[in-house]
Amino acid sequence: MKKSLSQRLAILSDAAKYDASCASSGSGRRDSAKSGGLGSTTGNGICHAFTPDGRCVSLLKILLTNFCVYDCAYCINRSSSNVERARFTPEEVVWLTLEFYRRNCIEGLFLSSGIIRSSDHTMEQLVQVARDLRLKHGFRGYIHLKTIPDASPRLLEEAGRYADRLSINVEMPTVAGLEQYAPQKKAAGIRQAMGEMRLKIDAGRERSHTGRRAERFSPGGQSTQMIVGADAASDQDILASSANLYGSYGLRRVYYSAFSPIPDASALLPAKSPPLQREHRLYQADWLFRFYGFAFGELTAGRADGMLDLELDPKLAWALDNRALFPVDLNRASKEMLLRVPGLGVKAVAAILRARRHQAVRLEDLARLNVSIRKVRPFVQTPGWSPARLTDRQDLRSLFSPAPQQMSLL
Repeated sequence: MKKSLSQRLAILSDAAKYDASCASSGSGRRDSAKSGGLGSTTGNGICHAFTPDGRCVSLLKILLTNFCVYDCAYCINRSSSNVERARFTPEEVVWLTLEFYRRNCIEGLFLSSGIIRSSDHTMEQLVQVARDLRLKHGFRGYIHLKTIPDASPRLLEEAGRYADRLSINVEMPTVAGLEQYAPQKKAAGIRQAMGEMRLKIDAGRERSHTGRRAERFSPGGQSTQMIVGADAASDQDILASSANLYGSYGLRRVYYSAFSPIPDASALLPAKSPPLQREHRLYQADWLFRFYGFAFGELTAGRADGMLDLELDPKLAWALDNRALFPVDLNRASKEMLLRVPGLGVKAVAAILRARRHQAVRLEDLARLNVSIRKVRPFVQTPGWSPARLTDRQDLRSLFSPAPQQMSLL
């Protein structure tokens, strides 16, 4: 019996929850009030994604279909999986997007899909959705398309013309992991598609000698996702892979998704998911790399197993492993060193640099910047405050460790 639209929506929105790379940061702001059409990336609605400048953007997040010709061991929608299947037509996705927008439920669309028939056939349908929304309906909201690496370059180029952001999932942190769990997918092909996409994105941002911009192409850049905990890759391996992706392909974001056990799973997969705290620590380490000047290798250098400390945030764990660099003088230290002090964020450091041009910064001044004095005290010195032997205390770690919790019996 044919499933209703609402039944298929329930199946395909649930199937899309495993893809974390749906944030909407970096898109250009389209305003329908000025340019005509429907939708805006700056409107109000139910907020699901947050941009770096604090804006909230709600997205309709669905798969075109959860049918797939691939049999990736970690994927619940793999061809051998015993899950309920469903499929939308491109026209139905367009209709759903417009209707959800008119009801003020969303401001944009995140669209992915299993591979049906062939990569080109699937990619053509994804592109058709974005093209029809833009050209037929004048939709000005945010569109994020999950692209398929071995699809035709022509289709990938057209996708970038209509989408605000494109993404290609690398799936596993290492080439060996991908070969083991998804042998039908090739790491070299994924990297090549990312490289070609970066060239088009960079070209779209340049101006000609006459000052004219090149044709718009994915102004929000590209992102990717990797699964954490399905294979034996350590956090050091994962972060090294992320460093390569950021440096080689200019990615806006790398998303980390903790492996979730799936029904009828392959014997290759672990029976339990990794601690969600591990995913959280990877995001924190990623943030330190992108905004605080840390190298990925520094954050795991003090751990023999190559894993991030689950009890402490990566910056604090690094500081405890490098106590010889502390305490830091708030009134003399460089910006780069201040950013390495536990408890000091980018905004707080900027405020300290401004304030110390006019007067000495004291410990009590940090409280007015919403800085955790408890976390900062052992690592800084100011007029009227010196940590003395506090930084060298053998039990310093215990001052920051979380309180013991009752373990689950299940």
